[in-house]
Amino acid sequence: MPALFMNGWFQLGAAAIVQFVVGLPFYFGAYNAIREKVFNMDVLVAVGTSAAFLHSHYTLFRGAASGGAEQPLYFETSAVVITAVLLGKLLESSAAVRALREAGGSGGTAASQATVIRAGQELRLPADQVRPGDDVLVREGEPLPVDGIVTQGEASVVEAMLTGESLPVDKAPGDPVWAGTTLASGQLRIRARAAGGATMVSRIYALVRQAQSSKTTIQRKVDQLAGWFVPLMMMLATATFAAWYVWLAPGDGERAMMSALAVLLAACPCALGLATPISLVIASGKLARQGVVVKEAGALERLALLDAIVVDKTGTVTEGKPRLTGMLAVQGSRSALLRNAAAAEADSAHPLARAIREAAAAAGLVPPKPAGASFLPGRGVEAAVDGRRFAVGNAAMADEQGWAKDERIAAFAAERERSGETVLYAAENGIAVGALAFADPVRPSSRGAVRRLRRSGLAVVLATGDREAPALAAAREAGIADVRHSMLPAQKLRLIEQLRAEGRRVGMAGDGWNDAPALAAADVGFAMGDGTDAAMGAGHIALLRSQLTGIGDALAISRLTMRNIRQNLAFAFAYNAVIIPFAACGMLKPWMAGTAMALSSVSVVGNALRLGPRLARLAGKERP
Repeated sequence: MPALFMNGWFQLGAAAIVQFVVGLPFYFGAYNAIREKVFNMDVLVAVGTSAAFLHSHYTLFRGAASGGAEQPLYFETSAVVITAVLLGKLLESSAAVRALREAGGSGGTAASQATVIRAGQELRLPADQVRPGDDVLVREGEPLPVDGIVTQGEASVVEAMLTGESLPVDKAPGDPVWAGTTLASGQLRIRARAAGGATMVSRIYALVRQAQSSKTTIQRKVDQLAGWFVPLMMMLATATFAAWYVWLAPGDGERAMMSALAVLLAACPCALGLATPISLVIASGKLARQGVVVKEAGALERLALLDAIVVDKTGTVTEGKPRLTGMLAVQGSRSALLRNAAAAEADSAHPLARAIREAAAAAGLVPPKPAGASFLPGRGVEAAVDGRRFAVGNAAMADEQGWAKDERIAAFAAERERSGETVLYAAENGIAVGALAFADPVRPSSRGAVRRLRRSGLAVVLATGDREAPALAAAREAGIADVRHSMLPAQKLRLIEQLRAEGRRVGMAGDGWNDAPALAAADVGFAMGDGTDAAMGAGHIALLRSQLTGIGDALAISRLTMRNIRQNLAFAFAYNAVIIPFAACGMLKPWMAGTAMALSSVSVVGNALRLGPRLARLAGKERP
């Protein structure tokens, strides 16, 4: 038996293993695509490598049977193509795993065991068996096993894996803490609020996975492109075979087959398929490391195009932790006013409601349980307190309901608002009985964040339900010139719609349930980390640090990511535009075409992987 046949037989066996065992996923993918009447990358990989394998199989046995001259075999070409495509997918998967690890991993950073105090006894339990309301003891150096509220102790907690901030944060009774963060010093007793899959770190992991599995507009366009590109390349390969067999090399089936095979192998759109997802996977992981969680990949693409951003005031530009600074009671005592207001606001999540409850608790007041509470969006709340209808609301609510405000209340409100404070009015059975003033300081980082956004080409608008005086005071301190005050949720929504109708690409940042409609309507909604579940659910991006600096980080990273994706796509298209004509003209052998295709895929992956270090440097350099 000729030596070539023995060598060819070895090639046949090795190639068969690669083609029909290692390459099995491509055949399944091609089968499913054809069954759905679509064409994707798997179809072209399966057709091209199968053509190389079967042609070599035919050549090998024809030569052995006839004892004729040796003919070139292309078993190794089919094996190289499959290996190269799998290498690209391996690199993509590795990048995805690394991004998930940077985003907090699969929850492995949280403690697997928790010390739970029940009936005065310390019990060691699996963390996912902790129930809401359980008291959990965490000692120095231990990772926190649950989300909760500190009830006893003072300590420093490292929250870098959630917020990207490396400095420890001091915690005291009443402060929130999250699973996966680490107790740097001290000891804490925590009232558990969430454990296992319900913790913040688990929700972040799920959001990152969701973003990585979703598709951007660019990806959908690439998929559509593959839908017609694949059959077009198959027709081109057929036309190449016919041209060589009929005109260029009449009757030379070998030459015609080699040229057609080279076209099929060169045309495999592997680089196109890899150009977008790897960059997005890396970017979403880096953003999560900075405390910015992208809930859908399309938001990252839209973010790069923003030219305007609307921001709420309370909890977004300001600290979101207002404190009660003064009260005026025109009927009854100040203690009775505070007690009744705390009762009416008992179930409200608004920052001002929390400030009222905290002030009542600090004064040792025990509010009665309210009945029939009703919340008026952007205005206030009404409830039955001790059999009387007690209401707390802003000036818009007072005007709508016709509360009679005497001169003392009006003077108190005017004086407090001139100093930038926010005033709420209280009424009993429809008659104003007093007013409460609150101060909510602007975040120290807000001015620098606004300046950075303006440098990036964004128009910044402050939209708040607060009155004109405190709104202007906060805007002036933050460096925002365009201020819209006294806005109800529906008016914020209309503002977003109006800006978009003018052709603007608009982002919205807010933290309250009254911001949810505007967050959902914006091109990109930023939900602040301290916000309500409604805001977090409506937003497209969650800012865990609850600072506007996260928007600047996200904007810079998104723009660099989209630039990287465009580079990848340009390289992939340029490769096809150059290589396919050479293959059709017979200037490339099949193994050359297969190798060139593999190198193009690896090059695209390599360019995408360069994004990681660049994003890390960018986030640090751009921060004000």
